[in-house]
Amino acid sequence: MDRQKWILLKLLRGNSTKNIRFDDLRTSLKYLGFEERIRGSNHLFCRPDIGVFMNLQRNGGKAKPYQVRQARKVISKFDLGKGPSDA
Repeated sequence: MDRQKWILLKLLRGNSTKNIRFDDLRTSLKYLGFEERIRGSNHLFCRPDIGVFMNLQRNGGKAKPYQVRQARKVISKFDLGKGPSDA
């Protein structure tokens, strides 16, 4: 299993909400077709085709737990966990 799929599986499993690295979450969202825009410490991710916008910030080297849960909810709701979009 390649690293990106492993990270995505770890994210979706939900066992380690507090232990997801910010860079891993960021890479996963980009892998799933989200566009990233950076404004200061805010990383804004959007997928206009499904109308979703997310704002992520670092918490040291980790992602903030509530933002991990938000990303997990969006990935599950729109069934994005299968891989990158073809859009």
